[in-house]
Amino acid sequence: MRAKRAYGLKRPKLRQSWSKYNLYNLSRAEPPNITSRTFFQQKWSAKSTARAYHGETVKEKHWQRMFRRRLRSVIPMDHNQLARSDGYEHAEGRGSGLEPHPDKKPRQFPKTPYMNLTFAPLERRLDTAIFRAMFASSTRQARQFVVHGDVKVNDKKMVYPGYLLNPGDMFQVEPERVMFATGASKDARERRAGRKARQKSQDYAAKSGDALPADTEPAQVAGDPSPISTAEEPSPDNNKETLQSLLSQAKNLLITPSSASNLSGKRKQDLRAFQRLLKRTLSRSRNQSMFPTKETSLTDSLDAQLQELTQKLNLNPAPPVDEKIDSRDLGPETLTPENSSLLRKALAEARENPIDVTKPYATPWRPRPYMSAFAFIPRYLEVHHRICSAVYLRHPVARPGLGEVPTPFGHDVNALSFNWYLRRR
Repeated sequence: MRAKRAYGLKRPKLRQSWSKYNLYNLSRAEPPNITSRTFFQQKWSAKSTARAYHGETVKEKHWQRMFRRRLRSVIPMDHNQLARSDGYEHAEGRGSGLEPHPDKKPRQFPKTPYMNLTFAPLERRLDTAIFRAMFASSTRQARQFVVHGDVKVNDKKMVYPGYLLNPGDMFQVEPERVMFATGASKDARERRAGRKARQKSQDYAAKSGDALPADTEPAQVAGDPSPISTAEEPSPDNNKETLQSLLSQAKNLLITPSSASNLSGKRKQDLRAFQRLLKRTLSRSRNQSMFPTKETSLTDSLDAQLQELTQKLNLNPAPPVDEKIDSRDLGPETLTPENSSLLRKALAEARENPIDVTKPYATPWRPRPYMSAFAFIPRYLEVHHRICSAVYLRHPVARPGLGEVPTPFGHDVNALSFNWYLRRR
């Protein structure tokens, strides 16, 4: 019902959103018909249309206090021309009817769309900046991220969506929230797999939560995951599933009330350290090729991870296998060269984009549909998508041929809106 109210198709109103309904309304938007309306009606209609897009969550009285009649603009000037001349040639022949030489005519710049900056003060809001930086699919979702405490401004948590950014402020959003906002949603099969995984983890926590001895040493939890492993050890061929199951088991120990109440603070810290180790191994971002056979540095990194995992999982790497020795004669806690290569390959595939049914978005991650039409960054923001942070460089300005405030409306609608609020001031 909310989507129908916000993105109506009979009387469409454009919104700051990546919704497919909003994209359809944008594709069929037409300038308003003002031939049979009074000037007052034209201004009111333009204001109503523009305010549905710019600051739909901001109250009208609040916006009237934010409105500024001063519009920021810049004009590019050639410093070499300014150094060569003091401008006397522009006055040559003035009043005599003489036309300057075509080579001496001043450069003609396109018109500056000043009226497109009518709603520039709203671009300073934190929720709007998060949407412009492509960290959320709508301003409503960006507002939700801020209220839920997933946003930091200058390395401090900010829970006020209406916070006005100053030039130089840096804001960050939790990467998991950004991946949820910009990623594709799950289909029916993936949602069913997620429900089964959660039910399985809850059943296991209910069975093993009371069976875990209360006097288990912290070193056993951090170094040897045997207390939180199942009765049937996963085979070395399914190393990726083994690591994910260990991660979910450690998480269940921390969130299950029956088991968390019996854990001391030190043991909880060790469990969280073990969680961080597995998360780094499964989803650590890489900057090189995905194939370890082509990059020596990547192979060394994977070998280091493999050695770290064997220490944490209490597995011993296999000695060099002689041709006369059968690999089946090795101990159950020894990694054969074949299993080591399989584990290395699993780590290489799972580092960048792992498959995890417990995530609220589709995995492996892929961008949500209809996203390309809204994939742009304004000039007044500097965004780093790898760490989900951005810097508010300066206030948006108007320059010849460009207004830096993204708006789907033309100059006429913005001019009428500006005149409406100018009269109200």
